[in-house]
Amino acid sequence: MTAPAMSETLSSKVASKTVNAAHAATRASLPFDDVTDFADATRGFIATIPDATLMHANGRTIWSMAPYAFQADEAAPATVNPSLWRQSRLNLNHGLFEVMPGVYQVRGLDIANMTLIEGERGVIIVDTLTSVEGARAALQLYRAHRGERAVTGVIYTHTHTDHWGGSPGVLTVDDAKHIPVIAPDLFMHHLVLENVVAGNAMLRRSMYQFGRLLPPGPRGQVDCGLGKTMAVGSVGLVPPNDLIMATGDKRIIDGIEFEFQMAPNSEAPAEMHFFVPKYKLLCLAENATHNFHNLLPFRGAQVRDASAWAGYLSEALTMWGDKAEALVGQHHWPVWDNRRVAAYVKAQRDLYKYVHDQTVRLMNKGYDACEIAEALELPDALAKNWHSRDYYGAVKHNAKAIYQHYLGWYDANPATLDPLPRADTGAKMMEYMGGIDAAVTRARTDFDKGEFRFVAQVMSHAVFADPSHPAARALLADTFEQMGYLAESSTWRNAYLFGALELRQGMPKLPMRPAISPETVPALFDLQVFDTFAIRIDGPKAGARRVRLDWMFTDTGKRYLLELENAVLHAQLAAAPDAGLPRIATTRATINAIVCGQQTFEEAITAGTVSGNGVDALREIIALLEPVARMFEIVEPRR
Repeated sequence: MTAPAMSETLSSKVASKTVNAAHAATRASLPFDDVTDFADATRGFIATIPDATLMHANGRTIWSMAPYAFQADEAAPATVNPSLWRQSRLNLNHGLFEVMPGVYQVRGLDIANMTLIEGERGVIIVDTLTSVEGARAALQLYRAHRGERAVTGVIYTHTHTDHWGGSPGVLTVDDAKHIPVIAPDLFMHHLVLENVVAGNAMLRRSMYQFGRLLPPGPRGQVDCGLGKTMAVGSVGLVPPNDLIMATGDKRIIDGIEFEFQMAPNSEAPAEMHFFVPKYKLLCLAENATHNFHNLLPFRGAQVRDASAWAGYLSEALTMWGDKAEALVGQHHWPVWDNRRVAAYVKAQRDLYKYVHDQTVRLMNKGYDACEIAEALELPDALAKNWHSRDYYGAVKHNAKAIYQHYLGWYDANPATLDPLPRADTGAKMMEYMGGIDAAVTRARTDFDKGEFRFVAQVMSHAVFADPSHPAARALLADTFEQMGYLAESSTWRNAYLFGALELRQGMPKLPMRPAISPETVPALFDLQVFDTFAIRIDGPKAGARRVRLDWMFTDTGKRYLLELENAVLHAQLAAAPDAGLPRIATTRATINAIVCGQQTFEEAITAGTVSGNGVDALREIIALLEPVARMFEIVEPRR
């Protein structure tokens, strides 16, 4: 939120005639006179903090709604899809809200929500936002109006950072010795896979998904669909001490009964729903939000199972559909009244199942992913529901994800089996077209006709053929910009506008930072920590080297066999020392600091915190570790 924008402006252009015509059609086709969501999004409001502004201890702003004051106008500017503008204005609401007596939410202090359920002695917190600062502020806001209630339990609904990253702001590891901290089965396993193993690539790609560094404004970042943007404060994790293993599991937390439903491989690989009979409250985590969600985020993730997703919503209806009087999600605003809750969940269920079933139908007729995406449209009964719209995910993108889930990236056409890399393809394309100048001239004509999709394809080839060609870069940037103005999906808009920004101003120069925060690393298992080194081994450089080490963590007493062989680094728990192996003695705290980039191996060896007769052998492994580059090119060739 506070990372400086690369420029006060984007050198941006006005919306074209094509964009204006498309927006007029959107205004005519959707029920903008339905304002139910605006009433629901403000229902139960109690209080907030000025502009929802949160500060880091070092003085920087980590979250604020102040930059979005331009969205006060109801009428959408020509540079924003009017449907997305509506959603972005709904996401402006922030503060403490009463869902019903005893159940509260803090919304708008983060992209996600904190739900607070009052028990007999204190309060149970459901999801702890992204940042420690945000979670602390949310709890303080609640306590200011509901009293100094102790935290008597914490529930993590799923593995994404915006639902657990603020946990140290509401409890400590010592607190967790005395109160339940509950999560779905395999929570830690999938948390690491999504946030550590591919974390660096995801961080870079997420700039495009969330529009980080885009200045908020009518020609810049306006929303993220699920909320305004991502918070950028301190991130930590108090690990769970109780796992929900099966649908039907129940827990009594601070005198309140919770009934759980497992929902793995839906919006997250480890996710769950719950029902609270006392309050007749249904929480569907992130599986029934006020938009069509992503089946494959732009940042990257495991493809989500749309069929299972729909099935879990159907199962939730069977279990609790006739009981629930209020539905809360961990994004957006609640839905009230049993009739409305049931209708809402049915429509969400049918949204995912329709796109799944129709994608599979066309897939089995031989359509490829792009053809399916082009052919697929929602029926009016779903399309006219505001909560079915493409604000975060999109029908086109999700259809391709479903195709990938079943058939993978290959479309069975041998021409696509082994294509040239993008830079080589671009060079040959431009050669066939008579050179970049000729291609640009033709593309400008198509740009004027509003044929932006094809212009983007051709000019991307031109930029990969010659990234220094000013006319090609400028036209591609202008094209991305118009496509961003057209987009109903916030993630599509952000990606297009961020691509335009980088083409005009170059890739941002940002300092290196680890993919996982210092506060989170201690929660990783030892073998997961060793994996952070294994994925950095330069395989070709490792060649036939073989290194074996007896590794001892002196602060925990755990011993491991560390082995480099066949250019692969393995670690496994060892029952006893191997007298024939060189030894390394260190502490887990030292290795945590190295993983976080706070210290190097060589500095630790010099300081004596990594020691033993295996230091020289360890140096052989260290020499094979590639540095992690935070930034890499996306809309132009790697340099």
